[in-house]
Order: sequence, then C-alpha cells, then structure tokens
Amino acid sequence: MTGVLLSSGDLAADRRAGFAESMAHLGDLTAAIDILQQALALAPGWYAGWFRMGEYLHGCGDDTEAAEAWTHAVTLDPSDPLGATINRDLLRAVPIAETMPAAFVETLFDQYAPRFETSLCEKLGYRGPALILQALEDAGLERPARALDLGCGTGLMGALLRPRADWLAGYDISQGMLSEAAMRGDYDLLARYDISALALETDGYDLIVAADVFIYIGALERVVSWCVDALRPGGLLAFSVELGDAPVRLHETRRFTHSRAYIDGLLSDAGFTSVVMTEAVLRTDRGQPVRSLIVSARAGMRPLEGMGKAEVMVAG
Repeated sequence: MTGVLLSSGDLAADRRAGFAESMAHLGDLTAAIDILQQALALAPGWYAGWFRMGEYLHGCGDDTEAAEAWTHAVTLDPSDPLGATINRDLLRAVPIAETMPAAFVETLFDQYAPRFETSLCEKLGYRGPALILQALEDAGLERPARALDLGCGTGLMGALLRPRADWLAGYDISQGMLSEAAMRGDYDLLARYDISALALETDGYDLIVAADVFIYIGALERVVSWCVDALRPGGLLAFSVELGDAPVRLHETRRFTHSRAYIDGLLSDAGFTSVVMTEAVLRTDRGQPVRSLIVSARAGMRPLEGMGKAEVMVAG
C-alpha cells in the first residue's frame, strides 16, 4: 500500500485512520475498513482517506467497492497525487490508461528522492545512463553546445553528460529530485517542469536525453513532438523505455511499457532519422530482468520558411 497518508485536517479522524493503519499492518483488513469508515464519517471530503479505503477493500478482494472508493477520491481531488486512477485502471483485465496524473508522479518521486540512487543502482542494478551514453557514442555524438537531461532525477545521467557538454540543463517534475541533483553541481540550469506538458523552447538543443523517464509518461506523442521542435537540425535524442508487446500499456509496477513498432512509428512520423533501437536489460525488478529498449535518433533537417522540403534544407 502507499506509504504516505495525508492528514484529513480533523485530529479525531486522523487518530482513527492511524488505528486503522495499525490493524492493516497486523493483517486485519476487515477491522481496518470498519475503523477507517468511522474516520471518513468525520471527514467525508478526505481524498487520501478514500484512497486508502480503496486499498483496504482491494486487499480484501472487493474490487468493485475498491473502484468506487478510488473514483470518489478522484472526484474529491482530480489532481490525484496518490494515483487512485492508476489503481482503478489496474483492476481491468487490460489496463487502458495512457498517461499518469502529474501530481502522482511528483508525489512518488518526492518521496523516493532521498533513497533513489541506493535503491536503483545498488539494489536493482540500474545501468541506464551508461547504456544511453554508449548509444550516443555509437550514433556519433559530438560535443553539444546545449544539452538537456529530460527527467533528470538525482543527476545520474547528468554526471556522464557533464564532461561532454558545454552547457547542461536538467528538467524534472519533482523538487525533491532536483534538490538531490543540485548537490552534484553538474548542471548549469535545473528547473521544475511537468515533462508531459512542456512549452515550446525558444533556444534549441543539440542533445536531449531521457533516461528511464518515458516509462512514467505513457503515450509519448506530445513529448516526442516537443523534442523534435526543441532540437536543432541534426540534434540527437536518446532515451530508454521498457519493452512490451502493446503500443502503450500500464503494468502493476506503475510503469508503462512500449512496443518497438510504436516507438519506431512515432519517431518516423515526427521526422527523426537514423533511428537505432537496441534491446537491453536496464535493471531488475522483483528479481527479474526488465526488458528495455535503448533508442537514439537524429532530428531531421527543417525547410526554410516558405520553401518546400524538396527545395531547400537548413544545414545543421
């Protein structure tokens, strides 16, 4: 179950919810549900309480009522920082969600930031940044004047890019992650952005990387479109995704997989060239290797304004 339960603002309700948590940890979910119902009677508009009720009900095997509790939670707080919509969708035989609530991703990584590197690198054997760097070198990476680490997290990718770039920015939705990255001192700019809804850049980049980021976005049409507009002609894009059979599918890990065909078609439609996709294992999850794709591609040359693509192309 989710580790954080936000206060209801009612001390008596919070005390009952705390007691319910204790009963749940002891394995008595029936008692936990009864006690949490008392708390919700005192604080009926408590988003986090209804979210937890959904978890308790799901734990008891009552998925119909769990879905109703999660739906009510989202009605109370549509930003959905704990991911009720994700839990509800995972009750389907085939999940249909193609994106995650931005507030959920932000909350998740704000909680995760202090232990992120220890968990990912030491426990799960994560090696995404090294594999992405290798893909960039194979693609003929030249020293970029401007590089962007999209979804920079604590700066694992940035540490590898810093010696190879004149100027390096890092964007992330989580302030906790950005605070960890700032302590490294590798970035010229760190900024908090919702990566799934970026505004058009006025200054172009020679390189954009997204290491283990798109697995939390889902449908990639918008972010890939942003990347192609943000890259200078001939600029490089490199990223990783977890490999699946469906174009985009949410899993119980709260991460999305993407198919090779989906990624290939998306980049081709966006005008990228020299697309290379290499299957790799980025890390383990619950003791199992996570099948992934390391992808590199170049932004195509753009036509001069008012000229046809076949007539004049802008040199990089």
